[in-house]
Order: sequence, then C-alpha cells, then structure tokens
Amino acid sequence: MPVYTAARSRGALQSYEAAVNVRLSNKFYPAVEGGYAFGQVSQDSITQTVNGGFLRAGLDYNPLKKSIRLPHALLIGLRAGCSLQQVCDSWGEVAAGCQVNIVSGFYMGWTFRLKLLFTRRNASAEQAPVYIPGYGERKDLNWGLNYYLAWRF
Repeated sequence: MPVYTAARSRGALQSYEAAVNVRLSNKFYPAVEGGYAFGQVSQDSITQTVNGGFLRAGLDYNPLKKSIRLPHALLIGLRAGCSLQQVCDSWGEVAAGCQVNIVSGFYMGWTFRLKLLFTRRNASAEQAPVYIPGYGERKDLNWGLNYYLAWRF
C-alpha cells in the first residue's frame, strides 16, 4: 500500500498492489505493476466511493555498475498507467528509487513517482472522480512514494 495514501486517508481508503520486474541484463528491468483500491475519499464536500483496479507498465534503468555479487540497484524509469473505475483514466510516470538486497533473494526498496494525468484533466467535479486508483487525487500533476519488499525467483 502506498505510504502516502495510507497516511492521508486515515484508513478510509485502501490500495494494494503487486509488481513483477524482469532483469534482462544488469541495466534494464521491464516492469508490470497492478493493484486494486477501494474505500471512500472526501474532498471539498464531495465524497466518492472508490472501487477499481489499475495497471502500470514500463522500463527501469540501473545506472550502477552491477554484478551478481552486488545485487543492489538504483532504478530510474518510465511508466504508462491506466485505471478502470467506471471509465478508463491514463497517465505517465517518471519513477526513481533504490532496491537493496537484505539477504539472499530478499530485497527491500522504495520508489518515488512523479505522475502526469492524460485523461479528464480539466473535467468538472461532477464529471470526474476525486480519486483515481493507482494515480491518486485527480490533479494534472501528482506524486507518490512506495515502499516495498520483494523476493527474487
């Protein structure tokens, strides 16, 4: 669950996601992330029930010199995302973060995301949702921070 979402909604909104990335080389990591958000969000006298899934896909680049003996990574990447509630919303992301090997095959890390909404940017409150699963509050520009635990198979 994204840390910022959990803190801001005080438990009224829950968002869960899973991600898969593939190490094509020591430098490139294609990634697919998906999840589901549900709950209620209020903003300016409007309360919205959130119930929808989202999907993000993209590519991460690791600029560090890396070997199998040093499996840590600094990741910089791009994502395209879409969410489906009643209609589809889409956005793009620039992501940056790190991934640290704690013990053999077990990692932890974080990712900072800067997001740009492509759909319904200037829609009125009656026409568009307050919250978009996977994106956050409906603003032209948004950000997110994810902390994660991962296993290498």
